[in-house]
Amino acid sequence: MKKIYTLIVMSFAITIGKSQIPNPALIGYWHNWTDINAPYIQLDAIDSRYNVIEIAFAVPTSASDMNMIFVPDVITQSAFITKVQTLQSQGKKVLLSIGGATTSIDLSTTVNKNAFVTTMTSILNTYGFDGVDIDIENGNSILISGGTISAPTNVAQLNLIDAIKQIMANYRSSHTQKLLLTMAPETAYVQGGQSGFGSIWGGYLPIIDALRDSLDVLQVQLYNSGSMFGIDGSIYTQGTADFIIAMTEALIHGFNTSGGNFAGLPASKVAVGLPACTSAAGGGFVDSATVISAINYLRGNGPQPGTYVLSNVSGYPTLRGMMTWSINWDAVSTCASEYQYASDFENIFGMTTNALETVSSPLFEVYPNPSNGLFTITSPTDNATISITNLLGQEILKTHVRQKSTNVVLNENGVYIVHLITTQSTTTQKIIVSK
Repeated sequence: MKKIYTLIVMSFAITIGKSQIPNPALIGYWHNWTDINAPYIQLDAIDSRYNVIEIAFAVPTSASDMNMIFVPDVITQSAFITKVQTLQSQGKKVLLSIGGATTSIDLSTTVNKNAFVTTMTSILNTYGFDGVDIDIENGNSILISGGTISAPTNVAQLNLIDAIKQIMANYRSSHTQKLLLTMAPETAYVQGGQSGFGSIWGGYLPIIDALRDSLDVLQVQLYNSGSMFGIDGSIYTQGTADFIIAMTEALIHGFNTSGGNFAGLPASKVAVGLPACTSAAGGGFVDSATVISAINYLRGNGPQPGTYVLSNVSGYPTLRGMMTWSINWDAVSTCASEYQYASDFENIFGMTTNALETVSSPLFEVYPNPSNGLFTITSPTDNATISITNLLGQEILKTHVRQKSTNVVLNENGVYIVHLITTQSTTTQKIIVSK
């Protein structure tokens, strides 16, 4: 029994050691600035349903100098780092987003590429971010200048791909887990490749394709968009259920372009990206009923809400989740209802947020708690089942034990719930990993 249990714990440690985007994920961009219409929110005051926070933004020092900078607004660097750690201790992931609507990224020279890699690596290490998000909306690095999806010829684009790979390799060399990677391109740069392949049209497709193995979530901005082709050959307009469904299925199913075929991504790597309210974007906002009906249909949980018919009649139940611009806009009540988007997510995915309210049971002990990852669990019986879940209710480990004292190793910082299951009852305790 001892040898079997050791193998279980080793397998568990490997699973926990690999940093992962929560599933399902509610991903929100967070403003690192003050805005009278969408006020600054302290990181640790964000609605608890957001489990992936994208910090906006890391930017270059100038249009020609790709030394990247990030400076917290409102609070000090040390206070910001502490708040990031607080979110991480709750099982949330905090990523740094690169670019934004007004920033241009140009890695057309080796000097610029090296500066980008060095400074981004330094920022990630300084603040302890879990990953990076590519939200580049301007610059040579996201343009098609020839070649194909699988063999692009734009040097700036090739350098961006190489730079992201190097940043990820740098992170891996000094951390125990993978650097998380998300992307939030506009529709023209992805689905737009169906109508043309050049300049902005399909500009992200070589980047997505080259980094698909490392990519955790693709969250195309289904807003501020012109009309786009679906894979059925029809044209769809933003702000409708059909647009949400058609654009999302295109990412999963894949599609043809004059630059070659774009192979789709697993649904588990795709999130639906929408504005939190009307003021958050120039177009593309949809009301709660539309969001809910569209995503339920996408996931195979509801009727067809419009004219678009899924090519996969069973839908995509493993769809990763939802993304919004932005948390700050979702928080105000002057644009839509307060945290309306977070509520839509909860309605669709059935998520609750009361895991942290679990009451410790006197029937068993976990110590030391918090710990650096090694816990001893003692129970009043020598015949029990131990189940450990994360804050999303996902089971990380389940094992039957026949001893009153059991050691468990968790290799990733966060908050977890231990469930001790006996023939008489199930009791729970919260445990915290802080290294």
